[in-house]
Amino acid sequence: MAMSPSVAGWELGLRLRERRELMDVTAVSAGKAIDTSQSYISGIENGKLKINASKLAELATVLEFDEAEIEELQALREAAGKRAWWSPYSAMFSSDMLRYFGFEHGAEGIRAYNAGLISGLLQTKDYALAVMHGGGPSIRLAEANRRVEVRMKRQERLDDKDDPLRFTALIAESALRQQVGGREVMAGQLRHLVDRIERLPDTLDVRIVPFSADYYNALGGSNFYIFGFASSRLPELVWQETITSTDLIDQPMRMREYNLAHDQAMGYALGRTESLGLIEQIRRELE
Repeated sequence: MAMSPSVAGWELGLRLRERRELMDVTAVSAGKAIDTSQSYISGIENGKLKINASKLAELATVLEFDEAEIEELQALREAAGKRAWWSPYSAMFSSDMLRYFGFEHGAEGIRAYNAGLISGLLQTKDYALAVMHGGGPSIRLAEANRRVEVRMKRQERLDDKDDPLRFTALIAESALRQQVGGREVMAGQLRHLVDRIERLPDTLDVRIVPFSADYYNALGGSNFYIFGFASSRLPELVWQETITSTDLIDQPMRMREYNLAHDQAMGYALGRTESLGLIEQIRRELE
């Protein structure tokens, strides 16, 4: 699959920042050297601003990249400038959410923890629409349908024949029993979840943390997603969701805490077969 523009821009920025710091060059000095500002250099390094070919060539020369490295950087710049599938929907979402789509699309694997809702990558249209309607009266039906459309497009990564997303979904039992949209919608959602598990045995691992589990650190916390990438140059990222905010986390110490929390919750989760059995049991209770 083609590289996600967001991931390409992020890798480009990381490589520029790593070289600049290695050479002990400040962002101010780098900006002055190519006749631009510190904020522009910072925006490029954070993957939030784009850079044209000539400016990148100037900056790469200042930072003493060799010719082969400059070719790699220019390839990343071109990939970062490509139009993404989510571009037509950009007016509907915040810049942070659009970056999330980009990282999700470009990830090799995702490990998730969901406490109150089924993960968006595993939702049915009816369940997703019920979630959208629950977002408040300000969301009109037309917009809700468009948002559901985006959610369905995001799920295509799971079925990519050449490079499917590897997804480990830790789901609290409460999310299976919360009747989002009513009994019929929830029963359909659980049938869909069973179907997804059975169709994608090699790349989808759904584990349920039962009510019988003892306390674990993620209990009572917010949903979070740990992204892993194919490039050895890229570290893991965490995306955290709360009621009022979202947060993209790349600090090593905080990353470590989320990895430990996910591992701990996995230790309390049922096995693959037992998880599937519990999903089917709750589905039968609803029908």
